Amino acid sequence: MASYKAPTREYGFLLHELLDLSRFSNLPGFAEATPDLVDQIMEQAAKFSEEVLQPLNKVGDEQGCVLKDGEVTTPEGFREAYQQLVEGGWPSLVCSPDYGGQGFPNTIGVLFNEMVSSANMAFGMYPGLSHGAYSALTHHGSDELKDIYLPKLVSGEWTGTMNLTEPHCGTDVGMLRTKAVPNGDGTYAITGQKIWISAGEHSMADNIIHLVLARIEGAPGGVGGISLFVVPKFLVNEDGSLGDRNTLQCGGLEEKMGIHGNATCVMNYDGAKGWVVGEENKGLKAMFTMMNEARLGVGMQGISQSEVAYQNARDFALDRIQGRALTGPKNPDGAADPIIVHPDVRRMLMNIRAFNEGARALLVWTALWGDLAEKAEDEETRQKADDLMGLMTPIVKGYFTDKGFAHAVEAQQVYGGSGYTKEWGAEQFVRDARIAMIYEGTNGIQALDLVGRKLASKGGRAVFSFFKEVDDFVADNKDDAKLAEFTTPLAEARKELEEATMWFMENALENPDHAGAGSADYLHLFALTAIALMWAQMAKAANAGLANGSGDKDYYETKLITGRYFINRILPQTTTHLTAVKAGAGDVMALTAEQF
Repeated sequence: MASYKAPTREYGFLLHELLDLSRFSNLPGFAEATPDLVDQIMEQAAKFSEEVLQPLNKVGDEQGCVLKDGEVTTPEGFREAYQQLVEGGWPSLVCSPDYGGQGFPNTIGVLFNEMVSSANMAFGMYPGLSHGAYSALTHHGSDELKDIYLPKLVSGEWTGTMNLTEPHCGTDVGMLRTKAVPNGDGTYAITGQKIWISAGEHSMADNIIHLVLARIEGAPGGVGGISLFVVPKFLVNEDGSLGDRNTLQCGGLEEKMGIHGNATCVMNYDGAKGWVVGEENKGLKAMFTMMNEARLGVGMQGISQSEVAYQNARDFALDRIQGRALTGPKNPDGAADPIIVHPDVRRMLMNIRAFNEGARALLVWTALWGDLAEKAEDEETRQKADDLMGLMTPIVKGYFTDKGFAHAVEAQQVYGGSGYTKEWGAEQFVRDARIAMIYEGTNGIQALDLVGRKLASKGGRAVFSFFKEVDDFVADNKDDAKLAEFTTPLAEARKELEEATMWFMENALENPDHAGAGSADYLHLFALTAIALMWAQMAKAANAGLANGSGDKDYYETKLITGRYFINRILPQTTTHLTAVKAGAGDVMALTAEQF
């Protein structure tokens, strides 16, 4: 049976040694995030994830959710676990104190979410989507809507959803048919059907707050005529108590490949009462607040499944006796050696580990920029932070989930035939990880967003800001001989990334298919370069730890070994991606539709 152990030592290294969050103690939320308190939070979160959520992961997969008479029953133990989550105050961790939150930086929150998702990805989607609804209302809702809904979303007493997709349209939301008819009292009657709505119906919370995209009667067609509405499962009385049930219902549950413990619903709205969020006909902008947060959360899911898959494959490799080491027996008293001695098994495990640690560093680095975009004291820093946060969102979502699934498969391979059976749990990680490449915008859409919008936005300001981050780090450490094994390959990768960027700028305007054909390779090239920057920064921190004689020599030496593996065996993939980008669209578009 699968297990999970939260990598809290890794979290401490990232928060205290790599990012040094104490630097920002002058900013709201950071002042309270002292190293000792942060470590206590991580330890308690680890305990909750390991002891409460992880044992329910297999239960959720096997039992799934059940729909009867419009009501959804979640797997055994989920409701009780959710109540423990609420009682522990976890939903409020990074929310504003103005509405009952604890106000900690989201840089801490993403690591809490990783633990929850590694332990039980399907369960983690219930509170995860609620925070997205909280963010959308915080940034775009009226004071009245905030006062009604935010305190309960912050506490976790109510959960939230995001309703975009309809049976005939997914990414192209301009085609949506859900309509909103004014009731004459400031509210709207929402009618339509939404599909693939995660956590759309359940009984773990007292109310479910749906954020629904719809078109007001008479509004323009396309994305310019879309509005966002808050549509609660139960209407809320003036005194804050729950009133009548709204005219909406779960019409069915999707039968999915994985994440069986999460209720993925068809939601039917039959004149349901809703309130507009933000301005009419500008709902997509408001929804993007929720969508961008969700995309970073999905990227986190890629890491989470890669991490738990790695842990279990590693443990299997340490115990499984099979064959002899090529260099001679390592277990001479036994019938065979553990398979960890075999280079190919180590290759698979190191591929996963080097990604996990580098990608996690990039995740918290990106989350920190997100915090600074809102909390930094000067406008220049807030602008830079917002640029980098927006730039990295499709990269984190696309690359992390591509690799999260690939590594779940690679971890499954370590088991041999045992990995193909349910007994060991590896096949569930594969099935659960697969959805992350698809929802919140498929990874092809993420690549198009990166190349088609993010590169050109504001004259390329964001990408050149990233280049400067790399250049400054390399320049600042040019005299550090120990770090040269990281900074020299990083500088080469950065040159290749710039070459690919300039190739798009020179060729994509002439033929937009060039951008479409090379976008996925460009996204991977960018991600590899960004992770190489993280590894160079982590190597510097590890060298400093060794020099300081902090007493954790083995940790720092292991960190450097893992980083060298990434630099020497994974980072060279940038050259392949650059070659593919520069190949253009000719071969991709050569066949006619009939030839397919």
